[in-house]
Amino acid sequence: MKLNGAQILVNSLKSEGVKHIFGYPGGAVLHIYDALNACDEIEHILVRHEQGAAHAADGYTRASGKCGVTLVTSGPGITNAVTGIATAYMDSIPMVIISGQVPSALIGNDAFQEVDAVGITRSCVKHNFLIKNINQIVNTIKKAFHIATTGRPGPVLIDIPKDITIATVEPKPYPNSVEMRSYQVPSRADSAKINAAADLISLAKCPIVYSGGGCIIGNADQELRAFTRQLGFPITQTLMGLGAYPATDKQSLGMLGMHGTYEANMAMHDADCVIAAGVRFDDRVTANIDKFCPNAKIIHIDIDPSSISKNVAVDIAIVGDVKLVLSDLIVKMKTKFIQDISLWWLQIDRWRSVNSLAYQTKLGIIKPQTVIETLYEVTKGNAIVTSDVGQHQMWAAQYYQFDYPRRWINSGGLGTMGFGLPAAMGAKLAKPELNVACVTGEGSIQMMTQELSTMLQYATPVKIINLNNGYLGMVRQWQEFFYEKRYSMSYMDALPNFVKLAESYGHIGIKVEKEQDLKPALIEAFKQKDRTVFLDILTDPTENVFPMIPSGAGHHEMLLAGRDEMASMNDDGLNLV
Repeated sequence: MKLNGAQILVNSLKSEGVKHIFGYPGGAVLHIYDALNACDEIEHILVRHEQGAAHAADGYTRASGKCGVTLVTSGPGITNAVTGIATAYMDSIPMVIISGQVPSALIGNDAFQEVDAVGITRSCVKHNFLIKNINQIVNTIKKAFHIATTGRPGPVLIDIPKDITIATVEPKPYPNSVEMRSYQVPSRADSAKINAAADLISLAKCPIVYSGGGCIIGNADQELRAFTRQLGFPITQTLMGLGAYPATDKQSLGMLGMHGTYEANMAMHDADCVIAAGVRFDDRVTANIDKFCPNAKIIHIDIDPSSISKNVAVDIAIVGDVKLVLSDLIVKMKTKFIQDISLWWLQIDRWRSVNSLAYQTKLGIIKPQTVIETLYEVTKGNAIVTSDVGQHQMWAAQYYQFDYPRRWINSGGLGTMGFGLPAAMGAKLAKPELNVACVTGEGSIQMMTQELSTMLQYATPVKIINLNNGYLGMVRQWQEFFYEKRYSMSYMDALPNFVKLAESYGHIGIKVEKEQDLKPALIEAFKQKDRTVFLDILTDPTENVFPMIPSGAGHHEMLLAGRDEMASMNDDGLNLV
């Protein structure tokens, strides 16, 4: 029996096990939507903006580990989705984006709603395809999912002209596997590299494990925990890696980098051996590269060879699946003698005693840190937490102690405001049994507020924690520190009544102005299992994120709360320099 291209595409998605598609219809994809209408196995989520579709698919992927799918029309449909695609690309998130295109005969003629989707997305996808023949659909879908989910994951775009979705043909069977001569995925690492790394680790007197998002994406959390505990080494994690190793474990030093803990940054600076697993040495982690880990030998484990020595030259490069590499190292280290690092732990404990995350409370004022600490207490650390970008993102990373992978969902590489709400919606669809909280600010939330409508339609009850300080907080902080307090365009005037806004979308709105009302409000919000609750929490507008490594400084040169000068640590204790 002949099927049209749209039916073949939808059947291919069914064969890939797709259960949800996030999208928005338009002329170029109407045949695809017609085919979806006849498909009971796939639920389509009608978002209110294509950027929201990409972010929701992204959140779905990060929470579940399954490849999210987005469907948009041509022209503004795909251009609206580009920010979400770029967000996924920067954080190595597997997604498949299907975009409609004008009929083949009109491509290049500036037809209505025509853009060069392949050209526009080339720099922010792992790969993209333009389907030119109906017989290419089946293999293209298979290739897209294979490329998106293997190696270093990432988004893959399929652009399909409208006439291809209309044409009919006897469909090919969907393949069980795919062979791609030009695309080979590394897996097991070179044993000589494993041996060299094990030898170096065994000599370390001041070692540290530095893990990142690759350990979560690569499902290597169990191996990371076993490896770290086997060695008894301290571990620090990137913003994207939080949860791969339990934050509450005594070996955890917390997050490192620009807003990392004092002990994590100081340990990185003084380490003699750094085991970097699934990281890319992002500038927010390394700070001034000339001052980065001056005394350390660096072992870098990554599945992407182009990431190794890209930003920081390393001593031992191990290209391979981080899960398998760590498994091999666990076996190899059983045969090695480990140095006594008790003096190193004594030094780390002295750095810990600085308590770099301490903050001062003020009578009658809600501190944003207190909100996150209370959120952690109320949810007992078991919620999925999404965030937007800014101060609230850093406070969530610092004060919510993530003990499990895929519970912390944020835009790390691109830093996309508006990400948190649709990502929370996608996460809730992926994990309906878990509480989902979106930590946001009054600036970020307004970029994707319309998705409150989608959340009502598809019953995705999320708790929105709006840290409302009336400012674009991180912009204001930088202006305070580095622009002589010239607050250009960082104050948000004419804010909506968020309680009434939430209620207008059919949700519950709660305004919190006093600290004594904070915990009861959060408890009440999470009691509402089947309702989205918007908590508009008025927080201290003067609060800044500390610790902070200023531009041009090293890990040992941090600004600490309550200090006007940079702090460093030497053998005699804390000094101001």
